[in-house]
Amino acid sequence: MAERNENVQADTLVEQEDQVDAVAPAAPVQQEEQPAAPQQQEEAPAAKPAKPRAAKSTAKKTRTVELTLTVTGTADGEWQADLVHGTKRVVQGLVISAAAVSKAAKELHEDIAGGIDEVIEAARAQHRTRMEELEAELAKVKAALAELSD
Repeated sequence: MAERNENVQADTLVEQEDQVDAVAPAAPVQQEEQPAAPQQQEEAPAAKPAKPRAAKSTAKKTRTVELTLTVTGTADGEWQADLVHGTKRVVQGLVISAAAVSKAAKELHEDIAGGIDEVIEAARAQHRTRMEELEAELAKVKAALAELSD
């Protein structure tokens, strides 16, 4: 058991030597046979290096502006935009046409335009289907009206 305590103390001394070398490599290392705790207390003040001051940059700092534009669309093809400047909401729920959204997306990037055009095309298909249903219903109503008029 005493052998194990010596190993722990030796490891502690090696760690302390490494810390001293890292802080002040030119300082002589003392290897005294003292318990680890008192030695740590003595070396603690020497372990704090002086903080070097960062040199002031002469580079011009670029001012950035944080704007968040959120465009949301529904399956029906209705689009809205929200604009936030920093933490201030500038625009909320502004109705936008699908054509304007598609045009803006194409101006931004083709990957963005591809995703948005898929959503717009799905809305077009849904509206065409609804229009065909309404035209069929209108034809039935016209036929019924024509029968009543004769």
